[in-house]
Amino acid sequence: MNSPDRLSRERPKMTALEAAAALPGPDPVPTVTYHSAGKTLIIGSAADCAPWAEGLCAQLELTVLLTDAPPAGTAEPARLYRAHRAHTIGLDGWLGAFEASWQEDAAPRTGRFDLVLDLSPAPLLARHQKPAGYFAPGADLGERARAVEQLADMIGEFEKPKYFSYKERICAHSRNRLIGCHACIEICSAQAIAGAGDRIRVNPNLCAGCGACTTVCPTGALTYAYPSPAYTGERLRTLVFTYREAGAGAPVLLFHSGEHGKALIGELETSGQGVPPNVIPVELQHTASVGIDVWLAAIAYGAGAVMLLMTDEEAPQYRTAVAAQMDIANIILNGLGYEGAHCTLLQANQAQPLGVVLARPVRTTGVTEPAGFHVMMDKRNTLDLALSHLARVAPLKPALVPLPAGAPFGAIKVDTAKCSLCMACVGACPASALMDSPTLPELRFVEKNCVQCGLCATTCPEDAIVLDPRMSFADTWNKPVVLNESTPFCCIRCTKPFGTLQMVENMLGKLGAHPAFAGSLDRLKMCGDCRVIDIMKSGDSARISGGHGL
Repeated sequence: MNSPDRLSRERPKMTALEAAAALPGPDPVPTVTYHSAGKTLIIGSAADCAPWAEGLCAQLELTVLLTDAPPAGTAEPARLYRAHRAHTIGLDGWLGAFEASWQEDAAPRTGRFDLVLDLSPAPLLARHQKPAGYFAPGADLGERARAVEQLADMIGEFEKPKYFSYKERICAHSRNRLIGCHACIEICSAQAIAGAGDRIRVNPNLCAGCGACTTVCPTGALTYAYPSPAYTGERLRTLVFTYREAGAGAPVLLFHSGEHGKALIGELETSGQGVPPNVIPVELQHTASVGIDVWLAAIAYGAGAVMLLMTDEEAPQYRTAVAAQMDIANIILNGLGYEGAHCTLLQANQAQPLGVVLARPVRTTGVTEPAGFHVMMDKRNTLDLALSHLARVAPLKPALVPLPAGAPFGAIKVDTAKCSLCMACVGACPASALMDSPTLPELRFVEKNCVQCGLCATTCPEDAIVLDPRMSFADTWNKPVVLNESTPFCCIRCTKPFGTLQMVENMLGKLGAHPAFAGSLDRLKMCGDCRVIDIMKSGDSARISGGHGL
């Protein structure tokens, strides 16, 4: 039973939760629709498939692919459903749109299905997040029974939110067939994301709404749309502000999923152990759907720490990615003088060990002045707001904080001895961190915009660029700085500037001995127009076309 003292200490948390619950719900978003007529494919051995197929054939239109051969000398038994002896089975798709291929008696066969029950020893679709309408329950009879029960109910029209939005203009995946960022493709546990030229393509039918792609996206090209970052941020702002207004200090925010994580929290609440009064549980659509922008915003609002609870329901790569981003957040905060582990990843599958961890005192240095900004839909804007506030009220004032490789913040180093100011890097930069000058041959850089995608370094023909991951708090962080500049080279005929001295010198060095410029080396010192005029006046036009008239 809760003591009066315990209830008194719980009151600020209860008040904060009530205030957050009174907020409007998330804005509606477009939906993804599935249509299923119940046409079902079952895959597995005859012994595995037969009992389930016989029970389902009265409710669903069945096709069964039997993966084992019949006993020698026996005929196929009579069945109330179509059955094929199949091998080399291929499968792809989602609810209402599965496509299967197989070999039967050396003949290729195909079929389209709405639902799939895969009773193979190893699932044909070996991914952590299975497509809607695909069930691979393994050998456990209880799991198989639950899958069959769900299959029988999956006829009709089904909808889900479109969980993401995509701004291809700022996507750092690729430029000019050179790969830059592929974080979203690698992390997606549903295999819903693929490269598509210089951009990516997200299949909304396969997307399960985990949001890990938006968390690892450095530019914010992928944004979690339902619920939006702005909605989640307003919940956190309300929770922290209300808790602090009650005079209870800095709360700890505990992010958890709505399934296994929520169940563990429920077990703690109903047990004698309980959740500590200073720990506020925050349910998320998926634990991987919030990242460093939201965590830092929460710390800027006045939270003492952010904890994220993951269980076995999350894909392993999600834990790795979240842990890496939390390391970056802690490095930045510690560099600013905020002591302690402000961002912590918890891994638990049982309530009792989780309760022990939550009961440990959280010792961190928080902000003395809570921020009042709102989380934005644009990830980089939120990061700018959070970092600017955290730096302004920080105990320390470093000019920069070094970060590990892979961090989405930093600068670049340009070897000016190699760089010819060709500006290929400017054209490749997806974040407008690199730019040229409209009047002078100079390469300029805005560190605030850099996401460390590496496209500039990959594109550079002189191999003159190296990434420098760091977080800068210098005054020049959001201003253009000149990384390289050169003396303009002017045409020797018309005096119009058309390149740099270094570029022309490089051309003279590389092409000076080429037969095409024998006796005409000065043409390399001319602009394009004057070069053509000089060729026509000297009667060398035939050499341009290889000696053939036009």
